[in-house]
Amino acid sequence: MNRFVIMTVGKTHSGKTTFSKSLEKEMHNSVVIDQDNHAEFLQKHYQNILPTQGENSIKYAITQTILDYVVNATNCHLILCNSNRNRVGRMKLLEHLKSKGFTTIIVNFNIPENVLKDRVNHSQRSTTILRTVSTFEEVLIRQNKESNQGNVIEPQEDEVDYFFVIKKSDDVQSVIRIIVNFT
Repeated sequence: MNRFVIMTVGKTHSGKTTFSKSLEKEMHNSVVIDQDNHAEFLQKHYQNILPTQGENSIKYAITQTILDYVVNATNCHLILCNSNRNRVGRMKLLEHLKSKGFTTIIVNFNIPENVLKDRVNHSQRSTTILRTVSTFEEVLIRQNKESNQGNVIEPQEDEVDYFFVIKKSDDVQSVIRIIVNFT
């Protein structure tokens, strides 16, 4: 069986989670791995041991454990629902999954800035997953700063087997249909 990994890339509130959940419903034998779920779990149950600054190594360890299990102990397709904006980390993970036989797909969420700001300002999402900032507006500001300083390299078509760009909400269903037809 040919397995797929679908990696979402984009800023906060660009639609990665909504897309991933919708794709999971339509793509048989798939699993969404979303670090926001892991962060929420840790905040709820292990708040006293979370690092107060720097990387959340506990969250990454949980994610890696789940990822390893899905890759090595199941035949599920993977839907990675994270920002994945760091090129080095993204490429390392994609190369690893290619070596395990996965066909790779990136769905890049390139949503206009004014839409992201509006979504952040009207967001109903819980901020409990945030550790180093208190609002999603601060997350967006940080992400924009990283992009403006050249610390983030947008994904390119040559990184993966299939590459899609979502520029508006209307693009979501057509991309989901194409991906589902691959499987």
